[in-house]
Amino acid sequence: MFFEHAHDTLQDMARRLNAQRAAQEEGVGRNDPCPCGSGRKYKDCCMG
Repeated sequence: MFFEHAHDTLQDMARRLNAQRAAQEEGVGRNDPCPCGSGRKYKDCCMG
């Protein structure tokens, strides 16, 4: 059970890291949609 939770946490961390890298390369603004695909603003998702 612990490993299932850890796997989800690691996937979330990887998604945020990839979104931050994509934002740096693409020049995503704070109020643009987050590149991770969540549909939220970047400032409310992976930036913060």
